[in-house]
Amino acid sequence: MLHIALWQPEIPPNTGNVARLCAATGCRLHLIGKLGFKIDDKHLRRAGLDYWPSVDLKLHATMADFEAEFKNLDRIFCLSARAVRPYTQIDIRSGDCLMFGPESCGLSPEIMERHRERTFVIPMPAAKVRSLNLSTAVGIVVYDGLRRLQSW
Repeated sequence: MLHIALWQPEIPPNTGNVARLCAATGCRLHLIGKLGFKIDDKHLRRAGLDYWPSVDLKLHATMADFEAEFKNLDRIFCLSARAVRPYTQIDIRSGDCLMFGPESCGLSPEIMERHRERTFVIPMPAAKVRSLNLSTAVGIVVYDGLRRLQSW
C-alpha cells in the first residue's frame, strides 16, 4: 500500500479525483492542513462520486500532526515542479508516502527543505507549462509506483 498526502489542497474536484484513485488502488489518502473547501462540499462529492465510503481517509490538522503519526519520515517523497530529480528515481516501497502541495503554489520551501533528499519532479519535456494538474500528477506517480511494486 502507498500513502498519498495532499498538503492544503484547494480545488474540490482535484481532491475528489485523487480520492477516487485511492479507492481504486487501495492507497491511504491523507489530507493535511487547511483545506480550500469543506470535506462535505458538493463538488468534492461529485468528483469522488459514490466512492468516498471506500476511501481510507485520514485528516490531519497540521503538518506536525501528520509527521507525528507517519512513523517513517524518511519514506515521505515530495513531488514538486521545482524539483530536479525525476520521480522515476524514487526507490518506492510499500508503505511509502507521496506528498503533493496545493494547486496554486505547490509545497512550501520549508517542507521541500526538510525533505530535500526526497524531492522529485514529473518531467515535462515540452517545457510549455509550469506544472501538471494535481490529480493527473498523483495518478502518474501512483500508478508507476504500483507497477514497480507489482501490486496488481
